[in-house]
Amino acid sequence: MGMGAAAGGGGGGGRRRRSRKKAIMSEINITPMVDVMLVLLIIFMVAAPMMTSGVPLDLPQASASPMPSQADPITISVERDGAISINEEPVAEADLINTVTAMAVNGTEDRIFLRGDTTANYGAVMKVVGLLQRAGFNKMGFITSPPEP
Repeated sequence: MGMGAAAGGGGGGGRRRRSRKKAIMSEINITPMVDVMLVLLIIFMVAAPMMTSGVPLDLPQASASPMPSQADPITISVERDGAISINEEPVAEADLINTVTAMAVNGTEDRIFLRGDTTANYGAVMKVVGLLQRAGFNKMGFITSPPEP
């Protein structure tokens, strides 16, 4: 019984020299890892635009009061003829950025609400958005009215 294990010749205690052809490879093969990473990259590139689209939701109603804000938001209105108003006061397009900057309490970090008339020219509204973004105001929201029942 004991001789059978020794006679098998499998182990031998490591006394034999290994030939150069059967040397242990000490390099990591990264090809499978790169393949998996490329597949994941393609999956995420395809799936990312799908995750950003909105989903129509029926949101619950709450009786909580609105959160207090530190300052009144700046509201810019674009009327149907393209006239611009800031907090219900008419302003020329050339003076828009200077007036908004003077009113902003926290600089370009203030939130700006933009109201556009339904019949207003789309280009006029986008021109105001472009002027504000070039001035550094990136926190903008569009105000809409709730649908009539």
